[in-house]
Amino acid sequence: MSVQTKTSSALEPVIRCESVYKIFGDNAEKMMKESGGVVDAEKFKEAGCIVGVNNASFEVYPGELLIIMGLSGSGKSTLLRCISKLTTASAGEIFVEGDDILKMSNKQLIELRRSKMGMVFQSFALLPHKTVLENIAFPLQVKGISTSESIKRAQEMIDLVSLTGRENYFPRDLSGGQQQRVGIARSLAIEPDIWFLDEPFSALDPLIRREMQDEFLRLQESLNKTILFVTHDFDEALRLADRIAIMKDGVIEQLDTPANIVLHPATEYVRKFTEQVPREKVLKIKAIMEPFVPGETLSELEVSGEDIIATVAEEVLNDDRPVAVVDENDKVIGILHRANVVSTLFGDNASVQP
Repeated sequence: MSVQTKTSSALEPVIRCESVYKIFGDNAEKMMKESGGVVDAEKFKEAGCIVGVNNASFEVYPGELLIIMGLSGSGKSTLLRCISKLTTASAGEIFVEGDDILKMSNKQLIELRRSKMGMVFQSFALLPHKTVLENIAFPLQVKGISTSESIKRAQEMIDLVSLTGRENYFPRDLSGGQQQRVGIARSLAIEPDIWFLDEPFSALDPLIRREMQDEFLRLQESLNKTILFVTHDFDEALRLADRIAIMKDGVIEQLDTPANIVLHPATEYVRKFTEQVPREKVLKIKAIMEPFVPGETLSELEVSGEDIIATVAEEVLNDDRPVAVVDENDKVIGILHRANVVSTLFGDNASVQP
């Protein structure tokens, strides 16, 4: 197992998990005591137990979008539910902003969820007898916020997720994508610092799903939440994630950046999981650019060194001249030739680094 944390030591983690286990079954406690912390999923299964999460240790940092993924039964949703304590972990420690949630009273946990956490699940769970506006305002009213203030806040959320004009629609009058936007708006209304999303787009048609991913990226750009997002869709993970955790049989096989997971898989399982992923979907322009030589005639087109190659490849290939690569301050840091892109798309790029 390879678990890589963020390199910035100046940041304090929002979430920290230390040796978290979740074992289901009547013999779970007995088996855990006898295991000495080394859980063999097959032995536990023979004893009538199911290993949901097996020795998970990692950190999530402010503003980070960590995607947890794996096949069905890998433990990804169970891990998310343990961190939000919708499911109680069998062993380990889970810290949220420095507080161990496994030691919290029910009252403290309820307050934490109300004030700090937002949750969105695959099922929209909208109240059918309430309008869009009422659905979004509902959790605010539960918190004791006045009707006028909760309605005002709900309207702001409606505008944020581009549902203006549908305030008085009922859920049955909305498309699947619009219903999901209501769920997202309702979750955001309480202004959570931490956002849990469990396969929120998996029930949507591909086109609507893509639109919701775009909407999600737009929201994250403006809100900068700390997010744990569960999905089984690797393309979705590549589009959205700062880091990806890949799980198998309750174990985090690798936690790393999308590029490192694809280019440097830590286990054979991760290699097979990612072997069909095109490198241009994870490599950034700065990984294939060449040094800038002053005086060279450049195209009017500029690309960011942080751009993923696949997102700008067509534009670069349609330009005869070298393209300037710029940093966040629009300073030229390199150049990109069509040949660089062609080599990445069709040639041997085994030496390319993320």
